[in-house]
Formats: sequence, C-alpha cells, structure tokens
Amino acid sequence: MSDRASAGVYEDLSGKAIIDTMNDYLTSTWESVYKVIPDDQALIEEALKDMADKQGCCLIVTTGGTGPAVRDITPEATEAVCDKMMPGFGELMRQVSLKYVPTAILSRQTAGIRGKSLIINLPGKPKSIRECLDAVFPAVPYCIDLLDGPYLKCNEEVIKPFRPKQK
Repeated sequence: MSDRASAGVYEDLSGKAIIDTMNDYLTSTWESVYKVIPDDQALIEEALKDMADKQGCCLIVTTGGTGPAVRDITPEATEAVCDKMMPGFGELMRQVSLKYVPTAILSRQTAGIRGKSLIINLPGKPKSIRECLDAVFPAVPYCIDLLDGPYLKCNEEVIKPFRPKQK
C-alpha cells in the first residue's frame, strides 16, 4: 500500500520482498497475486475483498500503511473487511521489530480473518518484512489449516511451521 509506489514514483521493493520470502519459505506450489494500491481505504478494502472472496487467496500479505501518518490506513481497511481480528500477529511483529528500531512502537501491524483467508499487514521497509514474517510465519500454515485452506509445506531449513501433534 503506497501512494508513491502505485504512481510509479519508486519501485515497490517491499512487495517483491514478500514474494521472495514466500519463495524461500514454501515448497508447496503457490501463486502470487501482486497488486500495488494507493493509500485509499476504499481501494484497499476492495482489493482485500477481491483477493479473499473472488480469487480465493488463503493468505494475503500487505506491506505499508501501518504507521501513524495521516494516509496510513491499512489496518483500518483490514479491520473493516475481516470477520475476526488476530491481534497476536501484530503484538509479536512489534516485539520483534523493537529489537532493531525504537520506532517500531509506532507501527500498527495487524492480522485478521476474512472467510477462509488470513490477512497480515506488515510494515513497509523490506528489511522489516523478513524480520516480521520470520516471527509470525511458523503459525501461518496451521492457521490456514484451521480455515480449511490448502496444506502449506515449508522448507524447514528456512522456516519451521508449528502444527500441534494429532492424536
């Protein structure tokens, strides 16, 4: 989510960092649905609904728009379209980011569920994306299992998902 990246003022390095990270993590076949959207709540909500409802994305990962600036409204758009919020994701991401920068406390990352889709809002810096995803991704495959989504297989040398032992 970025006014400037969507206008072509600069390249969207953060979105590409998400795709690179998913390629590192996942051994399952997967397909990216890549969009660059301006910081406009209605447009963000529309894109999230489209990805979840029409395109059937089990995981939607956004970047940008999570700070305190006036145009940072990604968490509000996410909350508006979600059935359930998953506050633990944002709490853990901020905790991890605080190890690197004191301004991480200003970030409003969050996550939520829309239907059978998990939506995760990440900060906009490419370096922060990997740090945050490394922290929360171990819970993502099991969350998607609980939503009756596809079984995500991971490269366990890179990221080890946690799934409770079945009885």
